[in-house]
This record gives sequence, structure tokens and C-alpha cells, in this order.
Amino acid sequence: MDKPSLDIAQALEGRRTQLALKRLMDVVISGAALLLLWPVFLLIALAIVIDDPGPVFYRQVRVGRNGKEFRIFKFRSMVVNADKKGLQITVGRDSRITRVGAFLRRTKLDELAQLINVFAGQMSFVGPRPEVPRYVELYTPYQRQVLLVRPGITDYASIAYRNENDMLSGAENPERMYIDTIMPAKIELNMKYLREISPLADIRLILSTIAAVIKG
Repeated sequence: MDKPSLDIAQALEGRRTQLALKRLMDVVISGAALLLLWPVFLLIALAIVIDDPGPVFYRQVRVGRNGKEFRIFKFRSMVVNADKKGLQITVGRDSRITRVGAFLRRTKLDELAQLINVFAGQMSFVGPRPEVPRYVELYTPYQRQVLLVRPGITDYASIAYRNENDMLSGAENPERMYIDTIMPAKIELNMKYLREISPLADIRLILSTIAAVIKG
């Protein structure tokens, strides 16, 4: 049975000023980061193509704010056409992951490319991680409330499930475990964020994410 709506839309309506400030922060910081980090982007791009010739970026369709689909940017960490060679989730030491890709994933550098999505307004620094359409189709009306805001590069779920691949590697049916157990748990953490959404909450989550990456 579905959980009753928490009327997240009404709560967000009451935080218009905070959400406007949050978007302003996204634009200013992502724009500055793109200008400053272009040498890093170039080095990552060179490492990717030297290790495994092909596109530098991996662009996958995800579901964003209000259910609108967009293409997310990531530095490619898997072999070309990896989507056609396995599941839409990665499990353990997935054989599709390249040598450079393993490093990019471990350090979260593959996510840096999403600064482009943030600047373009498709994403925010902090918000529910965007899912692929196939999994969003399984959302209940309660769960679809996470689509009321821009998806983010990081959130509570990204920190809590940063070792998701290892968790799935021990499952008999990894995709079933993701759909039945991990995805609902992530959405509950997303709902926690929606109840407290603000620029200050974003800053706390960004600092927590950096700490989690440093700790490995």
C-alpha cells in the first residue's frame, strides 16, 4: 500500500526564495568551476581516449524535474556501447569498466562532467540522483514526488550507498535487489532532503560528500 502524500509541492512552494538562491548558487559555482577546471577536464579526456579509444563523455537518458527527460553527462568510465553489453546498473568489478574508468569512479571524477548539466539548469549540485526511465516507471505516486525538484550530483543516498556496486555484487539477482531494496531506500533519503531543502542543507551535503570521497 502506498504511503500518504506529504504534500511536498506545498512545502516547496513555501520555500521559493530559498530555491531561487539555491539555483543562483548552482549557476555561479558551476560556471566558475567549468572555467577553472578545464585543464582537469582535458587531462581526464586524454586519459580516457588513450586507455580506451572512443567518446570522452557518456551521455545517458535520465528523468529530471517534473518527469522531463534529459541526457546526463559523465566522463566515460566503461567500454563503448556498455549499455548493450549488460545491465543499466553496475555490479561489483564490472568487466565493462575500463582501467581509467575504475579510477574515475573511485574518486568520483567521472561525475565532474555533470557541472555542464548543472550550468544548463537540468541538474543541481544537490538533489535526488536522476534515474533512468525504466526505473522511474516503477515509482509509486508517493515516490514520484522526488521529481518535483532538479536532480543533483549528490544527495544523502549518494553518501549512504557510495559502495552500492559492492552491495549488489553479492546478490543472486542484482537488479531485483536494486529495485526492491536499494531504490526504495534511496527514495526515502531523497524525501528527507525534500523536507529540509535549502542552500544551507546543500552546503552540508556537499561537505559530507567531499569527506566521504576522501575517506574512500
